[in-house]
Amino acid sequence: MLSIRLSEELETKLNELSNKTHRSKTFYVTKALEKYLIDLEDTYIALDRIMAPERKFLSSKEILKALKVQK
Repeated sequence: MLSIRLSEELETKLNELSNKTHRSKTFYVTKALEKYLIDLEDTYIALDRIMAPERKFLSSKEILKALKVQK
């Protein structure tokens, strides 16, 4: 169970969306939180890879060659 406090503006927007679509506010809050957490996890994975000492950076040419993309 989780309780959150929303600004009046955010709560109004959520109520309007919920009423227009006939979906619950919980549905939208859950979907938004799921998306946010996935994005945050991706960010931390990217930061870990960037900070890894064994990282290797490729030029655009090297990437295109590895993908066998023709100009």
